[in-house]
Amino acid sequence: MLRNAAATARKAVTDLGQFPKAGDKLHGFTLVRSKHVPELELTAVHLQHDKTGADYLHIARDDSNNVFSIGFKTNPPDDTGIPHILEHTTLCGSEKYPIRDPFFKMLPRTLSNFMNAFTASDHTFYPFATTNAQDFKNLMSVYLDSTLKPLLKESDFTQEGWRIGPENPLAEDPESKKLVFKGVVYNEMKGQMSDAGYLYYIRFQDHIFPAINNSGGDPQKITDLTYEQLKNFHAENYHPSNAKVFTYGDMPLADHLKEVDARLQAFEKIRADRNIHEPATLDGPREVTQYGPLDPLVASDRQYKTSVSWVTGDTTDVLESFSIALLSTLLMDGYGSPLYRGLVETGMGADWSPNAGYDSGAKRGIFSIGLTGVQEADVPKLKGRIQEILRDARDKGFDRTKIDGSLHQLELGLKHKTANFGFSMLNRLKPKWFNGVDPFDSLAWNDTLTRFQQKLEQGGYLEGLIDKYLLNDNTLTFTMAPSTTFGEELVKEEQERLSSMIKAAEEKAGSAEKAREIFEKQEQDLLVEQNKTNTEDLSCLPTVYVKDIPRVKDSVVVRDEKVGNTPVQWHEAPTNGLTYFRAINTLDNLPDDLRELIPLFTDSIMRLGTKDMTMEQLEDLIKLKTGGVSVGYHSTPSPTDFQQASEGIIFTGMALDRNVPAMYDLLSKLVLETDFDSPEAALRIRQLLQASSDGIVNDIASSGHRFAMGYAESTLTRSAWLRQQVGGLSQVKLTTQLASRPETDSLEDVIGKLKKIQSFALANENMRTALTCGSESAAANASSLQSFMSSLPAGGVAPKASGLTPLPKDSKTFFPLPYQVYYGGLSVPTASYTSKDTAPLQILSQLLTHKHLHHEIREKGGAYGGGAYSRALDGLFGFYSYRDPNPQNTLGIMRNAGRWARDRTWSDRDLEEAKISVFQSVDAPKAVNQEGMAKFLSGITEEMRQEKRLQLLDVSKEQVRDVAQRYLVDAVEKGDERTAFLGEKPSWVDSSWAVKDMNIKTGE
Repeated sequence: MLRNAAATARKAVTDLGQFPKAGDKLHGFTLVRSKHVPELELTAVHLQHDKTGADYLHIARDDSNNVFSIGFKTNPPDDTGIPHILEHTTLCGSEKYPIRDPFFKMLPRTLSNFMNAFTASDHTFYPFATTNAQDFKNLMSVYLDSTLKPLLKESDFTQEGWRIGPENPLAEDPESKKLVFKGVVYNEMKGQMSDAGYLYYIRFQDHIFPAINNSGGDPQKITDLTYEQLKNFHAENYHPSNAKVFTYGDMPLADHLKEVDARLQAFEKIRADRNIHEPATLDGPREVTQYGPLDPLVASDRQYKTSVSWVTGDTTDVLESFSIALLSTLLMDGYGSPLYRGLVETGMGADWSPNAGYDSGAKRGIFSIGLTGVQEADVPKLKGRIQEILRDARDKGFDRTKIDGSLHQLELGLKHKTANFGFSMLNRLKPKWFNGVDPFDSLAWNDTLTRFQQKLEQGGYLEGLIDKYLLNDNTLTFTMAPSTTFGEELVKEEQERLSSMIKAAEEKAGSAEKAREIFEKQEQDLLVEQNKTNTEDLSCLPTVYVKDIPRVKDSVVVRDEKVGNTPVQWHEAPTNGLTYFRAINTLDNLPDDLRELIPLFTDSIMRLGTKDMTMEQLEDLIKLKTGGVSVGYHSTPSPTDFQQASEGIIFTGMALDRNVPAMYDLLSKLVLETDFDSPEAALRIRQLLQASSDGIVNDIASSGHRFAMGYAESTLTRSAWLRQQVGGLSQVKLTTQLASRPETDSLEDVIGKLKKIQSFALANENMRTALTCGSESAAANASSLQSFMSSLPAGGVAPKASGLTPLPKDSKTFFPLPYQVYYGGLSVPTASYTSKDTAPLQILSQLLTHKHLHHEIREKGGAYGGGAYSRALDGLFGFYSYRDPNPQNTLGIMRNAGRWARDRTWSDRDLEEAKISVFQSVDAPKAVNQEGMAKFLSGITEEMRQEKRLQLLDVSKEQVRDVAQRYLVDAVEKGDERTAFLGEKPSWVDSSWAVKDMNIKTGE
């Protein structure tokens, strides 16, 4: 009965009959067309705004996680980053919400599970997601007003874009008073340009798409942008006539249209810049070489990145574009793919280049094949080798099993019930929609698949696409060569540009003193403006309320049973015919030298193959029979004692119910039968290590604050130390050291340890499992699990270390790395998950982030991001900064934050907002395979979660001040805090810091 009622409700949300017909008018819009897409369980409705011509796409689906986005075509006129800086400044205040930074002020006033803004190469969009109807209305109001009616004050432009000012306006010493370039976007893009992978991709885009400038902004050009240009660009581009609005979910379309129309009526229709730019015309071979930074963690003779690219057909041909994407998968995806075997396996490069694959986001597709970690002598050989491999692939044709495996992955992707389907749908449709692809065509999954199968039946279809687009010399070969002076040249160029602009200002002002006074006054005026944030009245901003948050949350129903001798946590739920499997083999104090090699072990078993099957054959089976299987390291603190930690090896898999036995067979074969004694094992393992090392400096930069936080935490708790050893800077150092061993080294010691891990990885004595599936497949799953467990070897006991390794003692650690900005973390130990103190600590972290650190570290300090966090399970509280130009100042702010929080007079509204912020993640929708996992992975019971929920809702101001004193102020006074920073080593890092050099010497 209930199931029928739910099905009826689902049908009602997507029923075409409830929507107007084509040509009908509704709240200022005309419905252009509508379409039901049963395979995606959705109905798409396309409308146009009568007065302005704004485009509107609504996707109705029985999903409570509703999504909104407004986007604009923003072709950048130059490389000053005008679309990116405008994206930031629109969110700094608007006509209806004339306060500083309503976007960030809304973060603690909403229950949204996603809020952001993005600048793409030729469009900008502003999405959010929430399950709460009032919240949806509130955020839609703020987003529409921010984008269409922003204040765009000059002080916002100088804060977010760029300015010249004293490095630290509050300090008195001459070094802090020196004039520098500042600005949030300026520093963000300096950080981005430090990333060699990003630099390669953006310089490649300059040449493959010369008609589209750098929308993010090149720091060398950002300082050419004027405030007037920013305002004009907004007036011309952020207009309803140039807008695309997207809504998704189960909330009524009519309500959305009413709100949007009320905002759009104030505008008249204009001719918008909807120009869709084409890539370069390649009518013969073209070669470009540019210089980039040296990677200190990669062998000195393997520093080149190079790729070959072709322009393919118009992406409005959805079938052909789908087919080329599939062709890219068949040619490049997996160790058994022809291009991987012919290019990476043979040692021509370490890994794919940042632009490798098929990009269908623009008007025409771009197909690129490229490598990183290439030797100079191999650069000119790449194109010829690629064409050999492509000719061979065309002549041999594609095995139907491989095609079916790729299609099976796409089918499982549709069946898997994610929590963010709407946001994924927006990301899938949006870039192509802005470039002329009909979103209805993009949604027609079954139609595209049927037409693809028909083409395939005719024979030679995919092979013909290779002939049509790739077997010709209409190519762009783009190479980035290493420059040992790249970083120095950037610094020199910035200094010269700064000196030139200061000199011009001095001439205009009449003297150096007057110019400095102007710069310092601008900085002081900005500080006054920024400080208003602490006192301004925010009552104009809409909000949800803590009273709207239910005190009791429906618990996830799981049951614990045994199948044979194996503990099983069952979660029966609607899964679209999929089964999700997890298992943990618990280990007891594994020796460090084995633990740190588990990541390499898990990579190796997905690379080496077995005695009777190649990796290519195994990959084909994985794609054909499963939605993926994986093996990894798992550690967790105890919820009742954060200083205690358990560890193990975790196994995961997903498959259609009928394929579960095949999934178990594959997991067993991969773990138990991988052939570490094969003649090629050492070579393949070396290639894995080199691929991991290649570009790792860029990987660290993309989340440098997490590496800094992780290292700081690892000196405080056992669990954090374990995490750091397998996934932090220690793991980076180990990987680069192993990768830099001479080619003559057979890695015997490493392979011996990998075989040791293999001997106990899947032993069944300490195994516990979790299964999520539909009720209809539970019995079959119990039987399959029993067969799997009984087939596993007994007696493979893991070695045990004689004692626990002492935690590092360093209180301050600095890692010199070649970045133009800094990444930092400061951590203190707190209390266990079940302690009543962890609730006020979580609230304190939100109060500090929104009321203090964002203002001090980002707005005033110029960092791209900064804040506080509290992780109840880990028993840790900490601070971080990201792309930070002023780390010494930030460190002082972090160390004094506890005192600031203790002495602050918190209002009821402050507490209300902090609680709302916490519950954004507490009550965020979860994918079905994540439900009940906190209990299985870490032992957090539903009772513990419910207790924590009530504690969070009931936190008082007194509790916040108390934990600020006991865990932050007292810790800093006693020297119990731990700090780590990454970046170019500055003069203030003295002998009180432990300096850990990551610049591993490479093997000759």
